Amino acid sequence: MPASLKAIRKRISSVKSTLKITKAMKMVAGARLNRAQQRIVSLRPYAIKTQEILQSVADSLRQGGDESESGNELHPLLAERPEKNVLFLLMTADRGLCGGFNTNVSKATFQAWQAKIAEGDATVRFATAGRKGREYLQRRGGEIAQDFPRMYDGLDLAKSRTVSSWLVSRFHKGEFDAVYLAYNEFKSPITQKPTVERLLPLPKPPAIDDDKARETAKSEFIFEPNPHALLERLVPMYVEISIFRALLETQAGFFGAQMTAMDSATRNAKDAIDRFTLLYNRARQAAITKELMEIIGGAEALKE
Repeated sequence: MPASLKAIRKRISSVKSTLKITKAMKMVAGARLNRAQQRIVSLRPYAIKTQEILQSVADSLRQGGDESESGNELHPLLAERPEKNVLFLLMTADRGLCGGFNTNVSKATFQAWQAKIAEGDATVRFATAGRKGREYLQRRGGEIAQDFPRMYDGLDLAKSRTVSSWLVSRFHKGEFDAVYLAYNEFKSPITQKPTVERLLPLPKPPAIDDDKARETAKSEFIFEPNPHALLERLVPMYVEISIFRALLETQAGFFGAQMTAMDSATRNAKDAIDRFTLLYNRARQAAITKELMEIIGGAEALKE
C-alpha cells in the first residue's frame, strides 16, 4: 500500500477514535444536564422570592424611618459605603471542552474590573470558584484573595454556606465595601448569559413614584415577629441562596455548553471521516488504475 494511503487510513482511524470520545462526552453531559437543570429550575423561584421579601422588609423599615440617626444601615450587610475595596466572586468550570463558556464570563469580569479601576481609586480583588477562572485572572495579574476548589463535586447548600461565611465575615469587618457575583446564567443548553451583579450590599429596589403603588407594595407582606428579627435571618439566607443559585447556574450552564460543544465536535468528526474516506477511495482507485496501466503496458511490450 502506498505511503499516502497508509497516512489517510491512519488519519481516518484517529478521527474515529475522537468521534467515540466526543459522542460519549456529549451523552454524559446531556445526562448530567438534565439533573442540573431540574435543580436550578426548582431553586430559581425560591431565590428570587427570597430577594423580593428581603427588599420588602428593608424598604418597609426605611420608609418607617427606623434607620439610626448616624446614618448606619438597618443591617451590617446592607451598609452602603464608597466602593474603595471591591471583591469579585468569579464562578467558572474546572474543565474546558465547553466552547466559550469559561472565556465569556471571565472576559465580562475583566471588563467590570477595568471599569471599577477607571471609576476611581478602587482596589479590586477576586475570589474564584473554578480552575479556569482562577487561571484566567492569574495570567492577567489579578489578586486572588481566596480560591474555593472543587466546588461542583457534590454541590449542595453546605458548600455555598462555606463561601457565604467567608464573604460575610470579611464584608462585616470592612475588608470589602462591595461584593459582586460573576457567573453564567443558564438560559438553555445552547445559551448561557455572562452576568455580573452586586451581591453585597443588597441593591435597593427602584423608587416607586405612585403613592398607591407604594402602599400596595408596602402592605403586600405581614411581618412576624417583627421586621428587624426577620432581617437578621433573611440577610444571611439571601447571601447563601444567591451564591448557591449562581453555583447551580454555572454547573447547569457548563453541562449545556459542553453538550453543545461535543455535539458540534461529533458532527465535525463525522464530516471529516466522510471527506477522508472519499479521499482514500480516490487515492486507492488511482493507485489501482496506475498498476493496471503498468501491467497492460508490460504485456504489450512483451508482445512486441
